[in-house]
Parts: sequence; C-alpha cells; structure tokens
Amino acid sequence: MQPTSKAAKPLATPRLIRSITIDRCSNFTSGGANGNDINLLSQLYKARTSSEEFISLLVFSVPDLKRISFEEAIQQEFRPTRLGEWFGPSWATHWFHVQVRIPNEFAGEEVHFIWNADNEALVWSMDGTPIQGFTGGGKYDRDFGRWNQDHLGYRLTVFSIDKKLEAMLATKMACNGMFGAGNGLIGPPDPNRFFNLNELDLAVPNKLAWKLLYDFQIILGMSRDLPQDSLRAAQALHTANRIVNVFRAGDDRTLEEGIRIASEFLGAKNGDSQHVITALGHCHIADGIPTPFHPPDTAWLWPFDETIRKAGRSWSTQIDLMDRYPDYTFVCSQAQQYEWVKDNYPKLWERIREKVTVGQFNPIGGTWVEMDCNIPSGESLVRQFLLGQRFFEEQFGKRCTVFWLPDTFGYSPQIPQLILQADMKYFFTQKLSWNNINKFPFTTFWWTALDGSRVITHMAPSETYNAQCTPEELIRTVRNHRDKEYTNSSLLVYGNGDGGGGPLAGMIERLKRMENVDGLAKVKMGSANEFYENIEKSGAELSSWKGELYFELHRGTYTTHAITKRYNRSCEFLLRELEILATLSMTADPYSFIYPKSEVERFWKMVCLVQFHDVLPGSAIEMVYDDVLRMHTEVDTLGTVMRDDLLDTVLQLDPNISEGKKGLAVFNSLCWPRTEIIEIPLAEGLPTMKQYSAFGRTGYALVQDVPAFGSRGYLLQETPSFTPVTFETDRNNNIIIDNIYIKATFDKSGHLVGLRDKAGNGRELIKPGERGNVFTMYEDVPLFWDAWDTEIYHLEKGRQVEKGSVQILEQGPLRVSLLIEKTISETSRLRQIVVITAISKRIDFETELDWNENRQFLKVEFAWNILTDQVTYETQFGTIQRPTHYNTSWESAKFEVVGHKFADMSEYGYGVALLNDCKYGYAAHENVVRLSLIRSPKAPDPNCDIGHHVFKYAVYPHEGHFLQSDVVAEGFKFNVPLLSRVVSTAKATALSDPISHFRIEGAPNVVLDTIKRAEDSDDVILRLYEAYGGHATARLITALPIKSIHRCNILEDEQGEPIYVNEVPTEAVATNGRRGVSSFSTNLRVLDDDVVEMQQQAQSQAQAEGALIEIKPFEIVTLKVNLRT
Repeated sequence: MQPTSKAAKPLATPRLIRSITIDRCSNFTSGGANGNDINLLSQLYKARTSSEEFISLLVFSVPDLKRISFEEAIQQEFRPTRLGEWFGPSWATHWFHVQVRIPNEFAGEEVHFIWNADNEALVWSMDGTPIQGFTGGGKYDRDFGRWNQDHLGYRLTVFSIDKKLEAMLATKMACNGMFGAGNGLIGPPDPNRFFNLNELDLAVPNKLAWKLLYDFQIILGMSRDLPQDSLRAAQALHTANRIVNVFRAGDDRTLEEGIRIASEFLGAKNGDSQHVITALGHCHIADGIPTPFHPPDTAWLWPFDETIRKAGRSWSTQIDLMDRYPDYTFVCSQAQQYEWVKDNYPKLWERIREKVTVGQFNPIGGTWVEMDCNIPSGESLVRQFLLGQRFFEEQFGKRCTVFWLPDTFGYSPQIPQLILQADMKYFFTQKLSWNNINKFPFTTFWWTALDGSRVITHMAPSETYNAQCTPEELIRTVRNHRDKEYTNSSLLVYGNGDGGGGPLAGMIERLKRMENVDGLAKVKMGSANEFYENIEKSGAELSSWKGELYFELHRGTYTTHAITKRYNRSCEFLLRELEILATLSMTADPYSFIYPKSEVERFWKMVCLVQFHDVLPGSAIEMVYDDVLRMHTEVDTLGTVMRDDLLDTVLQLDPNISEGKKGLAVFNSLCWPRTEIIEIPLAEGLPTMKQYSAFGRTGYALVQDVPAFGSRGYLLQETPSFTPVTFETDRNNNIIIDNIYIKATFDKSGHLVGLRDKAGNGRELIKPGERGNVFTMYEDVPLFWDAWDTEIYHLEKGRQVEKGSVQILEQGPLRVSLLIEKTISETSRLRQIVVITAISKRIDFETELDWNENRQFLKVEFAWNILTDQVTYETQFGTIQRPTHYNTSWESAKFEVVGHKFADMSEYGYGVALLNDCKYGYAAHENVVRLSLIRSPKAPDPNCDIGHHVFKYAVYPHEGHFLQSDVVAEGFKFNVPLLSRVVSTAKATALSDPISHFRIEGAPNVVLDTIKRAEDSDDVILRLYEAYGGHATARLITALPIKSIHRCNILEDEQGEPIYVNEVPTEAVATNGRRGVSSFSTNLRVLDDDVVEMQQQAQSQAQAEGALIEIKPFEIVTLKVNLRT
C-alpha cells in the first residue's frame, strides 16, 4: 500500500546543500541572475505598456541650472519628448507634463505609473500638490530585488482615467543621482553627467507576486543570517526551497501555494522573553535654508538648493505611505527642513500637519539642523535648540523630547545639560558604532554631562539609521545589544537616507511579517517617545558614561575647510557683540529703540545652518562652500555694519566729529576689565602716538582698565607708565625679546628656543635641545574618507620645516615684532609676525599661509618643560582633560582631538596655554602640544583649502596650575578685540569715568558670556557658566535698574520664584532706607516725596549690592532680568 501525501515518506532527491540552495533561492528574487525572466521578479506586474498611445510626454528644460516653482513651470512652453532621451547636464532641472490614458484592458485594476531616469523626481497633481517622490538608479540586491523598486512607481488609481499628471523632475532630474553627481560615493561632482529616461510605463501589479516576494525575503533572510546550526535557519531554508519548487511563471495558482507555504513558516510565534524592537521610519537628509543670493541651500554631495526638493520628494512619499498604512510612523528632525516645506510646498505642509496631529508624522530632535557638535560654540548650540524648539512649538503646539543626532562626528560633554535645559529628556545616536579602534561598551545608558546632568541615551544596536527592514538587521540588533542584562528593547531606524527618500512600502511590508516570528526579535512600529518612556518606567538599572562621547573616526573634520571654520568663529563672536550692544541700546532707550530681532534671528539661522554636520566639518562638495562663503560674508558684512552703528548708539556718538583734537572711546564686550595695547587708525587730531606700526598706517596705544561690558574714554596725551619691551641679538644670531614678565629667544629660522618667566626663580619653559613654533608636515592619506579622516599612521610620516628667515619688524617700546618667512614646500609659503607687548606674557603668532598641497597636513608644535598626564582643552561651556600618553587603545585613539580657544598643559605651580583664533584640532604627547593648521584632502572637494589663509595662535605662560589661572579669560581676550572709536576730546573726557553695564564679582571662575533681549519680551537674558569645575557664588552687579531676576532654561522658561527682587513697597521702607524691614510705625508721618526718596535710596543700595548667583561646577545658568522702566 502506497503512503498518503501526509504520511512520512523517503526523500526522493539528494539532501539540500546549504550554500547551493541559498544561491538558488537568491536567484529567485534577483533581477540580474540567470533565469531572471522566469523568476519571481518577472511576475511582479501582470500587464505593462510604454506605448505613446497611452503616455504623452512633454518637457521643459529649465535654462542656466535655475530652479523654478510649479506655478512658474506650468506657464512655460513644453516640447515633446519620449522614452530613451537623455537629460542633463548635472544639476539641471527638467519639468515634464505627463498625460496618461488607462488602457481598456487595465480597467478595474490598480495601475502604477513607473518612471526611472536613474535620478530623482517628484510627481505633482495638476492643482500643484506634490504627491510622491521617485528615486531612480536602483541597484539589484541578491535577496531583495531592486531595493528601491517602490520608489519608481506611483499608483494612478487615485485618478480618473482621463486625469492628467504633472511630474516635476527637479534637482535629481536636474540631474544627479541620490548621492550627487560624483564618481563613487565621495568623488567630486562631474558637471557633465546626463541621465537616460529608461523606464516609462503604465503597469498593473500582480499583488500575489508582491505578497510572496515580501514573504520570501523574510524566509530567505532568516535561512542565511540565523546561525547555521539553528533549527529555524534550517526550517527557513527548507521552506524557501519548497516555494521555489512550487513556483511556475505565469501561473498565479503557484503564487497562492507559495504564500500558503510561507504563512505556515511565518505563523510560528515567539516566546515572551524575546527582545523587543521598536521600528521608526526615518529619512536622513542633509540640510539648508533659503537665502537672498540663492534659492534654498543644502549640505553634502549636492548643491545647497537641492535639499529643499529632497525634502519635498521624501516627505510627500511618506505621507502617501501613511495613507496606505495607518499604523506607520515616521520621525523627522531639523526644523529648517520643516520651514522649507512650509514655505515652498504649502499643500504638502497641510498634509504634514494633519499627520502630526494623528501621531504618524513625528517631529523629533528639537534643533534647527542636525549640527556638528565639535566646532560650534556653546552659545551656537543653545541657539540650535532655541530656534528648533520654538519652531516646533509654534507650528505644532508641542516641543520635542528626544534630541535626535544620528550622524555627527563626536558629542560635546555638555550636551546632556543642554538637552535638559532645552526641555528635553532623551538622546539618540548611532555614530559611535563607526569607531575604528574601540567598540563603545553601552547601548542604553545614562550619559552624564560635566555638571552631573544626565539623560537616557540609546544607540541603535543595528548600527545604522538607514536600515532596510531585513532579518539580518533584527539578528544584528540582538547580537550587538550591549546591555542585555538590564534592558530587553531597542530601536531600529529604517529608511533610505543620507540622500533622502525614506522608508519604502516593501520595508513596511517586511516589518509586518517579522512582527512576531519565531527565531527573530519581536518588532513593532512605534514612537521614539514611547520607547524612551518605557525604558524610564521600567526601573532598569543602566550604566553611566561621564563626559564627551569621543568619535574614533573623522578626526580630520576638526581642521578641514579652514576658511569655513574661521568665519564660523568670527561670526559667532560678531553676533555675540551685536546682541550685547543692541540690548544695551534697548535698555538705554526702551521707548524708541527698536531691537533688530528679525535681523539677528536671520543671522543666527544662517550661522546655525552652516553648522550642519557635513558642512562645518568640511566634508561637503566645493559648490556648497561657494554658498557657505556668501552666507558667512553676508553675516560678517551686514552684522559688522549693525554692530558698529549700535556701538555708536551705546557710546552716544555724534556722527559728525568736530575738528580739533581727538581722543579715543573704547568698549569692552567681555566680563573682565582689560588693560591692553590696541592698534588704532591714524586720524587728524590724534596726539603723537608712543609707537607706530611698521607700515606707518596705524599707531599703538596703551589703554588701562577698560571696564567689563563697558566703555571708557582716553585723551592719549600722556601714556601711562610702563616698562618698554626690548630686543637684542646674541652671538648665535638668536633674537631675544624681553619685557617685565618674560624673556623669549627665537633662532634664525623662527623657532622658539627659549622662554623664561621672570617671576620667582625664573622658570625656564623650554628644555635645552627642544623647541617651539616648529612646523611639521605630515603625509595625510586616510583609508577612504578623504575630507573626514586623518589616520593614526599619519604621525609616522612627518617632516619638520627647518629653514626660514627672521627679521625685526617693530622695535618697541609698546611692542616688538618679528617677521618670520618659511618655505613649507615647493608650492606652499608661510609668513608670520610674532608679537610681544610690554604688558603681557602672551606671545602672538599672526600667520599668513599660501597653501597648495595634495593630502598633506601642516601642524605647529611646542615642546614644554612641563610634566603632566593630562592636557586641558576648552569645550563648550567648560573644559575637558585628555591624556598625553598612549597607555591603552582608548588613549591612543585620541591621537587627534578637538578643542576651542585653548589647550593648556599644566603641572603643579605652572602651565602654558596654546591659544588660537579659528583652529580646532589639537594633539598632545608627553610634553609636546600640537595645533593642527591646515589639510589638503581631495574628495569630495578637490580644491579643499587650496589658497590663502590667515589665522593667529598664541602662547600664554602662567603661574599656577590651569585651575588657578586666568587662561579662560585670556582665550576670550585673544579672540575678542576691544572696540574703539576716534572721538572728540570732549567726548573722551565725558567717558573718562568708566561705565560698566554688567560685571561679575567674587567668582573668577564664572563667565558672563551672553547678553541678549528675551525672545518674547523686553526682559534681558544673561547666560553665565562656571568654567573651571568648582562651586561659585557670583555677585552680579549692573548699572541697569533691575526689578527682578528669574532663573530660566535656555528656552527662556522661568523656573520657580525669582532669585532676586528689588521692588520696595512704601510700607516696606524703613527709616534707614534698607529694604526688608517689615513696616513703618503706623504713627510715623512722612511726606510722599520723602517716601519716594527713601524707596529710591533702598533700591539704589540693593542695586549696588547686586544679586548673588549660586553656580555649581560647569553649570550653565540663564537669567531673565526684568528692568524697571
């Protein structure tokens, strides 16, 4: 008797060979494999036509690489075109008018419009609504077919048969691929790329084939990526092979049978203890902003005006997916991108607002752009949060709670504090998974800032923000989860990114199939907020990480594109001064002065835009930096004019200076009083200067005791007493410069070979045989990421630039300067003026460099007679210590680090700081500190940093360890010159008594950094921070009439009761005029004017005493000051 079909029976064919079977099953869904004309992919469409009988195509090619609106485009004259035509060149825009007629045989079917020109496009309806983006140039994957198949087709069944479609093929039909127009991922753009319209079809999808495709992708993925010896891997391989065996091309009954077989396998469920993954749809796009000189800007491998269209394409596609999948959720950061869409796609914007309301489209991140976190100043980071959170609250009625920054090249140690002060609670990234030396040890953990603030942080263990929703990614997520003992959940961030696009329907379909399948982690679509809240509510004990999240890759970004970094620093300080002067002008004349709020906000938006994480680091294409330079120049030019006008307002200067003798008015925008030698332009009426510059166009003046945040006038008729700075030449032709504090010796090539502090026993800071101001050129050829990386082995291949010439330029008495000239190579030259003044220990190196190199890295180094294991580097709102040795792989990995205005090498009793005005890369080993000056990578910008550069650095020796020094103040002074005006002697005399608008007393470790108008009132915002790591009680004293002071967060929300009140009610004024006395005697009779006088006396005394501000180590304190009018 023969066995029935359900009974056990012998195997009639050879046992499965795993490798062969996997290859066979892979070919079943491959578009490039043998037999692809009869495999599953060949069955995805039941019918398809490209006939011009049904598709009429017209085109308007926009001239001169311009970008025009939909409304402008439809008014143009279109010409006929057809399938197979080529369009270009790179970055050109072509608008297509597409009229389709559905074939009769397609009636009643879902019909797709398929378009592919190997670039990007956007479909519009005829009423001007963007509907869906196309991303062409699909590649074939061995398991998932063409990965972006879903981004080539649009469902036409939403239209009637005669409905016209308007297809706008902007930017990418303008013409560039998803990652620009270069050769390879990071190659410089080819300006003459053309793109062929190679697919133009109406097609009827075979829904059974699509369903089986998604099922099969999961099963095949599990067979390949689960452990080979696991039961489920074997079952998956057997199931996939059965499906291939039952399939017959052209027979839908075999598709149904394949689906049945697949459902048996996928129907096996998980246990309760399985790892749970929350999947978030995401679309990572580089960023931009509209500007007056160019349409919207962007950031990476495409020009600035491309990103706005990427956002339109990507987000319209996601709205369509939300309509099709009601449980689909999508997260999107960067308020800037929302503003583009709001301004440029109003109908799409309304759809987005609808989806935000129902919880499918989820704003996240809370910042203006996904910024770099190494280079921007602390105040710039504050403005990123302030601009971002205000935008989200204004447009959607809520703030973000998750700081979302998946793709930045390192994270400042003060970010957790800023997150909390920006009314957020959580942080997400994944970039540290790229570390190329050490693996970061945690997945979900508490990240602790310098001040002790901490936030729950999660790093996606899938190690990507562009997941494709495959079994391998779920398996990898569980394998890489490093906190399994404490948490059993993680995030999967999926969607095509970097160049935009976002999730595809196929990704969502695969997620649905993997939701609860035996052998894989459980996965569900959800929200980031829900994920973090569940972690917080779980009571899980999480590990902690204190301080910076140092990224062990992309260290070259501290230096690449030096001009952009220079302008970033100068624009940050310019806007700081502009706001200070505007605020003081407002408080002096609150009734008539109009605070330039819109102009200041616009400048900040431009500065914050350029701080995007692929622009400020230097890793974008050359076209981006053309626009960056225009933006920075606009801020610099217009901002300087505004600042100078505001300075005249604060000083109450008459624009028409009378003839006769002149003096000087000087304004100090820092929180420390200053005595300095300043350079002033020569003008009629000025007295004879004590010293003139070497070129005779300016003079030098010694100005003493310029008050903090205040001004002072100087007649300049008599120079205050000082000991002149002198120079001499020794028998070795070394030049020795001598002032009352130091003696510095330079050899005939410009090296610093001696530096002695005259205080005490005369500390010698350079050992015999060692030197400072030594220029070293390193070969700089990273493994791949040219603009991004400098690798550890570059230190093995360097040469010192020995030869140079030195001559005396200025001979005192106020300052002595040397001119040093060096030939760096056959193609690069350096010119340097070294300045030592009569009144300071600081040695300034004012440098010009003509640079033309190929993958070379220039640094300057100083070897100090100091023994220490740590160097202190300035970071945003504080400092961080890093090692001077290579004991472990973690310490070796920090062979190049980021710092802001200084790096300080100190031992007990003494230290030396290396200051700079626009550099960010440092290195330290043993007793040598290096400052990174310039690089010359060739991709993605082949001309990166070629040209003329101007920068300054300085050496500042100091008694005492850094913690007892004034290095922080000196770093500010080096970057922020005193502002001066030539004025009449009458005005200089009127200003001779110093006026300080704000000052800090009793806390030398506290910096008052920012003074600005409040966002929503005429209150004054002050931002302070503790800079050294110690507690402080700072006394804030101001000449302004303070009514009350509130602490607030960086969003300017008041927190708690006022910390200071200076309102004295009548009944609270005692006979001694002091505030705080409970009442007058009821029998005491005083005249009203006496009461008023006593109130004023009490307020004046309280004002003079100032407000006490308690500040913790490294705490950022924002105060809202309400003034009496």
